Amino acid sequence: MPRPLAPLASPDDTEAQFYEALQQGDIDKLIAVWADDDEVVCIHPGGPRLVGLGAIRAQFEAMFAHGSIQAQPERVRRVHTHDSAVHSVVEQVRVMTEDGPRSAHVIATNVYVKTAQGWRMVCHHASPGTPREPAEVSEAPTTLH
Repeated sequence: MPRPLAPLASPDDTEAQFYEALQQGDIDKLIAVWADDDEVVCIHPGGPRLVGLGAIRAQFEAMFAHGSIQAQPERVRRVHTHDSAVHSVVEQVRVMTEDGPRSAHVIATNVYVKTAQGWRMVCHHASPGTPREPAEVSEAPTTLH
């Protein structure tokens, strides 16, 4: 499986390459961001749980057969540790409908781990889209510093 020439130096680099690959419809670039592990998982809105690179690749190839995926990450929330990271993103996805182009917002979770080859994705889980930007509810801090 093709891998980028240089290791992906951070979860943000990996995430950027993932969304660039979606927008370019580049299956090799997209698969290169995934960890080479039998247990990687991808869930598309309303779809089944895809386990393993073969299943993930086949699904994205089928999606790219209809063109690239115009998804742009926004409002990224990050939790990082030394060797793992979880990003909660709001994706703005542009789709073509019978009535012309439309935008939808999808809430997705991307999970990354640090490997010998750099940071790699191990999970992408996306919710069904909505035409309106989703609200965000945050808990106010309970202590003052």
